[in-house]
Amino acid sequence: MEKLVIIPTYNEKENITSILHAIFNLNEGFHVLVIDDGSPDGTAQIVKELQPAFPGQLFIEERRGKLGLGTAYIHGFKWAIANDYQFIFEMDADFSHNPADLPRLYDACKNKGADLSIGSRYTKGGGVVNWPANRIALSKGGGLYTRLITWMPVMDPTAGFVCYKKEVLETMNLDKIQFVGYAFQIEMKFAAWKLGFKIKEVPIIFQDRTQGSSKMNKGIIKEGVIGVLKLRWNSLFKNYRRKLKNDAVNTVSS
Repeated sequence: MEKLVIIPTYNEKENITSILHAIFNLNEGFHVLVIDDGSPDGTAQIVKELQPAFPGQLFIEERRGKLGLGTAYIHGFKWAIANDYQFIFEMDADFSHNPADLPRLYDACKNKGADLSIGSRYTKGGGVVNWPANRIALSKGGGLYTRLITWMPVMDPTAGFVCYKKEVLETMNLDKIQFVGYAFQIEMKFAAWKLGFKIKEVPIIFQDRTQGSSKMNKGIIKEGVIGVLKLRWNSLFKNYRRKLKNDAVNTVSS
């Protein structure tokens, strides 16, 4: 087993069937793990009804209640490591991330030296479609703010379309990741960068969802603003990099 796409869901019944078919129709060997946070619209049931059509390829983990994007991905990362997947992807269910770009993210990690590849809206060749001007300004402003504060050389630090080599997630102490919303994506990239892993941005065209509703809210944005400051502050201390590593890695290297 090599490639696992993790898709967190909450009320995505309009999109989930189509996105799963789009991934599997690539015929590129991708498996999918859906992490559903108790969607009241029946998203999880739709996935379970599709599983017989994709035996050994489609999996679901159900959680009680809306526990946050970050904790969903951490749950998925641990599941992926336990099941020995070598390349682990983050992806939204709403087609804002084009499934056709998955092989390009994979290629960057498999063949072009990246440990973490990012589907980037703001590197050369990337862009956004059907996004209102205020969302573009918020996203670009958030990226600039993050680079200025953290010095992390990533043009799209809030991107949620990502491929990790297993080694990155195994090295990282996932239980120490603090943030669950807007700042989670920044923190994961920052941790990988601080641990010395190579990051490559792959240009993508990001298209705003046409079905379902956005999960963005003021609380998530506030977490991002404050979270970046916390990351920078914590990184000033000498033991910060050591805290990023999991206990097994620390034991081996000490």
